[in-house]
Amino acid sequence: MLTASSQQLIAQNMKFFIDTANLAEIREAVELGILDGVTTNPSLMAKEGIRGIDNVMAHYRQICEMVDGDVSAEVIATDYDGIIREGEELAELHPNIVVKVPMIKEGVKAIKYFSDKGIKTNCTLIFTAGQALLAAKAGATYVSPFVGRLDDIGHDGLQLVEQIVQIFSNYGYPTEVLAASVRHVPHLIQCAEIGADVVTCPLSVITALINHPLTDKGLATFLADHKKVNA
Repeated sequence: MLTASSQQLIAQNMKFFIDTANLAEIREAVELGILDGVTTNPSLMAKEGIRGIDNVMAHYRQICEMVDGDVSAEVIATDYDGIIREGEELAELHPNIVVKVPMIKEGVKAIKYFSDKGIKTNCTLIFTAGQALLAAKAGATYVSPFVGRLDDIGHDGLQLVEQIVQIFSNYGYPTEVLAASVRHVPHLIQCAEIGADVVTCPLSVITALINHPLTDKGLATFLADHKKVNA
């Protein structure tokens, strides 16, 4: 017989976020029917040519209106008062906004403040289990360990995700593990195997899940056989 906790675990679905500020990519993911949320950062905004605070805020609103799920919007400030001010401004934009806060001392303090106020947060730039634990204790909604960036310097990014998942499970932290810097299909599948709550990645990684040469070959065969008998 399943316990209530077992049923809850079985009901939990892995979430797919896309890491972009490109509206066309977000629209395509929404139309695919698999999008659970969006993550953004200042670099992604700059890539889309979004300049000026008013334009950035308007762009966040557009994304929130397109997506039925959490949208991470990052603060620029690194001092406590600045993080609080920017975070509250972002949170007022739309109920879907999750305030993205860097893993720094002032950021941890701000996460606690936001948590007490009922404002959702995503603690970003996580590279150790200790950083993730601090963010969870402060009340972060999400922590974002960067898989690919750790791989780049010869560390095992997936091992870190697995470690954080285990620690949060040990103590029942509600904070979700959001695997970031997920660069290809094997990354995504391994994140699923080790129990990451969320992956955020380019749309191209998600759509690559569709493809396999035997699928293409099999479909071509089926269509050819159908044509033979229905010519």
